[in-house]
Amino acid sequence: MTSDDADLGEELVRLASADNFRDLAGPGYPTADGGRVRRGVLFRSNELTLTHEDAQALAALGVETIFDLRDAHEVEAHPDAPVPGASWRHVEVKGIPMEAVASLQTREQGLAVMGEVYRGFVEKEGGRAAFGELLHAIAEGRAAQVFHCTAGKDRTGWASVLLLHVAGVAPGTILEDYLATNTISSATRVKYLGMVREHLGADKVEVYETVMVADEAYLQQAYDAVDSSYGSMEGYLADGLGLGADTLAALRARLVE
Repeated sequence: MTSDDADLGEELVRLASADNFRDLAGPGYPTADGGRVRRGVLFRSNELTLTHEDAQALAALGVETIFDLRDAHEVEAHPDAPVPGASWRHVEVKGIPMEAVASLQTREQGLAVMGEVYRGFVEKEGGRAAFGELLHAIAEGRAAQVFHCTAGKDRTGWASVLLLHVAGVAPGTILEDYLATNTISSATRVKYLGMVREHLGADKVEVYETVMVADEAYLQQAYDAVDSSYGSMEGYLADGLGLGADTLAALRARLVE
C-alpha cells in the first residue's frame, strides 16, 4: 500500500454520536472509466442526534445541506442537531413499519418485512419520488452534503447504491460498501439486541436481528424489482426517478475525479 493509498483509507472525520457516518466514496472507490469517487463531497449517516463537538466537526467539513430521509414521526422523535452553515431538508422515504416490527414473531416474518421495504424503494411512487428528489438535489449541489435515515442502512443504503452505480463503481464494490454497515455500526446493533434478549427473551434475538442488519438478499430484492419494472438500473433511474441525461452527467461530474 502506498502512502497515497493509506491516506485514501482514512476517514475525514468519525462521529462519536453517529457511528454509521462515513464518506460515500469509501477509500476513493475506483470507477469503470479509470477515475475514483471523489472524497469529501457526499457523506452518508444514521440519524444525526449529535453532540456539540460532532456538529462542529460536520460544519468543519463545509456541509451545505443535510437530507433527512426519515418518516415524519422519526424526525419528531429524534430531530437532527443543527449544524452551523448547513440547511436541513426533509426528503421522506417510508422505512421499516414500526407496527410490523412490534408484531414480529418469527425470523421469516422479519425477512418478509425487509423484502417489502426494499421492493418499495422501487415499486412505490412515494419512494421513487423521494429518491429522484434526492439525486436531483445532489446533482445541483456545490459543497459537501449529507444524507441519512435512522440506522443509515436501508434507505441510506439504497441511495448510496444508486449514487455509486451512477459513478460507475463495480457491483461487487457497491455490495461491499452496503454491507460495511454491519461492521461499522456493530456496537449499536449489539446493544439493541442485548435489550431484545433482556426484555423479550433469547429466542427473539434472531427474529429482531433481521431488521437490524444490511443483507445481500434484501438488496437483491430491490435489484429484482428494478429488473422486473424497468429492465435495468438505467431504466429505473431515467423512467422511475425521472433523471435526465443532464442530471446524470452532473452527478457523475460531482462524484468522480
